[in-house]
Amino acid sequence: MDAPADEQPLPGRLRKLTPRQARRVRIVLASVLMAAMAVVLVVRLASRTSVLVVGVYGAALILCGIVIELSRNGRTRLGSWLLGVGLAAALAADWLLLP
Repeated sequence: MDAPADEQPLPGRLRKLTPRQARRVRIVLASVLMAAMAVVLVVRLASRTSVLVVGVYGAALILCGIVIELSRNGRTRLGSWLLGVGLAAALAADWLLLP
């Protein structure tokens, strides 16, 4: 019996993860990063209240939610790139824009 198409191993370096497992890993990663961004938002708001702080970290939270939905719909590579680039941009905006 062959495994269903959803459980076939990925080609390339991640031979141990099935597509379903890869989706779950990315969903968990995005959820953990979403919680971390929420904690950073609370800490930053405690030290300095600013609309810019809420905007930067609010956008990062929304981005994490989008990545979770993309991963649920099977767009894991797009979600991974979006998560990496988006969170790097949020951290760069924090470093450059917020005193």
